[in-house]
Amino acid sequence: MRVNIDLCLIPMGGDISISGEIAECQKIFSSRGLVHQLHAYGTNVEGEWDEVMAAVKACHERVHELGRTRITSTLKIGTRTDREQSLEGKVRSVENKLS
Repeated sequence: MRVNIDLCLIPMGGDISISGEIAECQKIFSSRGLVHQLHAYGTNVEGEWDEVMAAVKACHERVHELGRTRITSTLKIGTRTDREQSLEGKVRSVENKLS
């Protein structure tokens, strides 16, 4: 099953800046060939359910490896059965209505 997610991962404890850890998660998404879009408060990711969820788990594992003892994440998940929908297509649909 294809899935689109919006992940907001927040490492806790340690340095107040989290950009290094977020960069590590972006590398994980890229290395796994997942379509992803970083935004100011998270990352959108699309792909097959198991692959996307495994990447989310890998992000948590990597951030813990980097020394963060606690992580809180919010995850929004979207699926469709009537047709395949990409992140790009969702944005394009709204942009077309604006023009």
